Amino acid sequence: MLAERAEPLAGTRILVTRPAHQAQALCELIRRDGGEALALPVIEIAPPVDAQLAAQRVASVHEFDVAVFVSPNAVRSVHALMGDRPWPARTRIAAVGRGSSDALEQCGLRADIQPAGEFNSEGLLAEGALRDVQGLRVLIFRGDGGREHLTDTLRARGAKVCHAEVYRRALPEGAAATLARVAAGPALDAIIVTSNQGLQHLYAMAGETWRPWLREQQLVVISTRAAALARELGFQQVARVAPAASDAGLMEVLRQQFARQVDGRI
Repeated sequence: MLAERAEPLAGTRILVTRPAHQAQALCELIRRDGGEALALPVIEIAPPVDAQLAAQRVASVHEFDVAVFVSPNAVRSVHALMGDRPWPARTRIAAVGRGSSDALEQCGLRADIQPAGEFNSEGLLAEGALRDVQGLRVLIFRGDGGREHLTDTLRARGAKVCHAEVYRRALPEGAAATLARVAAGPALDAIIVTSNQGLQHLYAMAGETWRPWLREQQLVVISTRAAALARELGFQQVARVAPAASDAGLMEVLRQQFARQVDGRI
């Protein structure tokens, strides 16, 4: 029986494209497993376009029956806008993913409604608490350009839905130049991308010069939608999809990927 490798990612170079404030923990896990983690944020979390409207929506949360958080960034943005005000007891909290639930706990809150299986909008909509929403008022906290599937489905079920865009996603200054340096350097073993917009930013950053190189890279993503987008953009390798939208899920995929490669050489 072979002994378990202490460093399953030894000798690998992994590019992590998460926003800077979310990348550190994942990079540390990769390094702990013996890999080289390169941080290149392709999304910067910035204040919303209409900060006054966002603040007004947050202040009115007590008027809603359910508040939905679609991402950890939505949680952090709302927490900052709430200040010292307590969360209203009448407003139930729904979280689309495990990351949002964890962020809520870090802010002293708890998700009343969250997916039991698939951690996305479809998984949340499958929960019993959101099946019979006729007449309920629902406030969705999200970034700019969010998916409409959650909104459209809840409205079709009879809910009165409002949005609060509490942050926006921007392209970090100098990111394209950094990507060019990475592309010109030693080979990568995988690129981790954790949102469709992040993948679109990465593709745009590559430009005509580095796009052929980018299409050859192995992507690790957190949703089948992102894998489908990668196919549409012409990536040659099938994107590996993490079983959960979390650091643990991403690490599981990386360990499986490189364990197979090493075993194949024995």
